[in-house]
Amino acid sequence: MSSGSQHAAENTEASGLPPAIIRMRNIYKIYGSGSTEVRALDGVDLTIRDGEFVAIMGPSGSGKSTCMNMIGCLDVPSSGEYLFRGVNIGGLDRDELALLRRHFMGFIFQSFNLLPRVGALANVELPLIYEGVKRSVRRDRAKEALRLVGLAGRESATPSQLSGGQQQRVAIARALVTEPPVLLADEPTGNLDTAMADGIMAQLDQIRAERGITIIMVTHEPDIARYAERVLYFTDGKLLKDGAPGEVLS
Repeated sequence: MSSGSQHAAENTEASGLPPAIIRMRNIYKIYGSGSTEVRALDGVDLTIRDGEFVAIMGPSGSGKSTCMNMIGCLDVPSSGEYLFRGVNIGGLDRDELALLRRHFMGFIFQSFNLLPRVGALANVELPLIYEGVKRSVRRDRAKEALRLVGLAGRESATPSQLSGGQQQRVAIARALVTEPPVLLADEPTGNLDTAMADGIMAQLDQIRAERGITIIMVTHEPDIARYAERVLYFTDGKLLKDGAPGEVLS
């Protein structure tokens, strides 16, 4: 272990806090140059610890989506350092980033992105097929993921036979089936009515409590952000506020 890593580990142990799963230091994401330069992220520093539930908010063009893409290793910074579980993301090539995403991250999107002509079980199995998991094992894991989101018994239902909330639950099960330590949710309730949205958020909170995973969510809805323990609020590429929902959203 390097002296820097050892020092960070000692600080974490001394503080009694869970270990940091994500560390960003002086992160910039810059498009264009000169008079056309746009700083999508402008000197962002943040730490997210194992097991946290974090909401990312801000107006359109604030940098929240760019930050989410950076966290999810879908983009790399122009400068600065991003450590994911102690690994410097800037030193990884495209294939290594894809491998990291596949093994350590689950993604939930506003549009459910389900295959329309197959059942819930087949949709949830898909990531395990890509990983080469044998059929009997992936079936068991997909069934367990559907049970976890309250859809036991609906394995054969196609998306058109499910409500919007149920479709999003299938998408959540698909994100969970690889058992990732981090779940990234981009506007997960954006296509749902209030009752369905509240149900999805309660489900996510319960899953986090049961599995101890880290959840990072982009939302523009304050009522949804209040389900998180912590809110990051972006403006003009800068992390303007970072705190409990009651502090940031008041």
